[in-house]
This record gives sequence, structure tokens and C-alpha cells, in this order.
Amino acid sequence: MKKPEISFALRKITHGVFVISTRYKDRVNAMTAAWVGRASFVPPLVTVAIGKERFSHDMIKNSGVFAVNVLGRDNIPLGKHFGLKSGRKVDKFANMDYDTKVTGSPILRECIAWMDCKVISYHDAGDHTLFIGEVLDGGVLRDEKPIVYDREEFFK
Repeated sequence: MKKPEISFALRKITHGVFVISTRYKDRVNAMTAAWVGRASFVPPLVTVAIGKERFSHDMIKNSGVFAVNVLGRDNIPLGKHFGLKSGRKVDKFANMDYDTKVTGSPILRECIAWMDCKVISYHDAGDHTLFIGEVLDGGVLRDEKPIVYDREEFFK
């Protein structure tokens, strides 16, 4: 049985808001995520936790690539765009400008920073999979502060 106190305590963990994008064969997709973290300096590694039911999950698992697009304070509409609908039913990149780098995963032109990653391992984590990616390329597009996720602020 899930204890409400645990859920309330877990909500106090701070993290940013990111759009995780990927390409598998001729299809691109992206999803909004908050569970992203740095894992290593050398080589540069990041982890992303992706829900197993998410459309992007199997795309990342099958392609072995993803990009982390870091959102700034003015990017909340972008985060909502990629987070409120499933890529199974909607082409989230229709009429959306993006670039590609090493892996071919979409890099959003509106984000404040990005990391283009190759999956080096993945691990079962309950209802999520932790994908560990080596950052092959990255950059800062705007020197702004990233969003710190607050559910009440983000969804108002």
C-alpha cells in the first residue's frame, strides 16, 4: 500500500523540466520529462527516467539515441506541447523548427541548452527505465536559468 507521506516527501525533490527527443528509423518524437540527472564527468554521462508506457520509451530503446533539451523559464508552453499528448496519435513536430546533430535526435531551437546522447546502458526501475546516455555533443543556446519544476506552477 502506498503511503501518502512518501508521495508528499518525494515531491520535495527538485529537478528541472526537459524535453527528451529521439529518432527511430524515419520517425521523430519527444516527451516532457523531469527526471534527468548527471551521472559522470568522464565520459560525460546523463540519466533519463522514461515511463515504460510512454511512446518515446521503445523508440529510445530501439534506436539507442536521445537528446536532452533543457527548458528555460519562458519555455513552459513548449514543455506542455510535448507533455500533454502522446506521439502515438500526434506528430508533435508538425510545424516545429528543430535541428539535428550527431544522433539525428531533434534539438529544439527554442530550448536554452541541449545534449545529444548515445545510450550506453539501460536499467529497469519499477514503472520506468533508466537510460544512461553518453553525451556526444551539446551546447548552450541562451544563457538563461532553467525551469525548476513545481507541479502547481507548471500546470496553472
